Amino acid sequence: MSTPQELRYSKEHEWVKLEDGKARIGITHFAQAELGDIVFVELPQVGDELKKNEPFGSVESVKTVSELYAPVSGKVVEVNSELEDSPEFVNESPYEQAWMVVIGAPSEDEMGDLMDADQYKEMTNE
Repeated sequence: MSTPQELRYSKEHEWVKLEDGKARIGITHFAQAELGDIVFVELPQVGDELKKNEPFGSVESVKTVSELYAPVSGKVVEVNSELEDSPEFVNESPYEQAWMVVIGAPSEDEMGDLMDADQYKEMTNE
């Protein structure tokens, strides 16, 4: 199971990648494997404010609907609209094609609360 070292992870199975002072967010390989085949993704709009640990969207699989929880707070500056027509990207490419949103300037404190890859692997192995 893939757990890229350069990303940070939340207990709710979201990943965060810092890029030029912004945070790109998606769900982990572990999460998509647990959910099964993703058939629908609901995401916020550009301009929406995400609050850490609060729902910001959902993914629907053949098994269940699961809420997405913001790993950090910030304003949505970009949304991956390709997921509307191609929700299967979440299963095929959770770290590349299936990023969900980009938010502006996450706080260093909130980023510091996230797990590194080794901590996340340890949590998912329990």
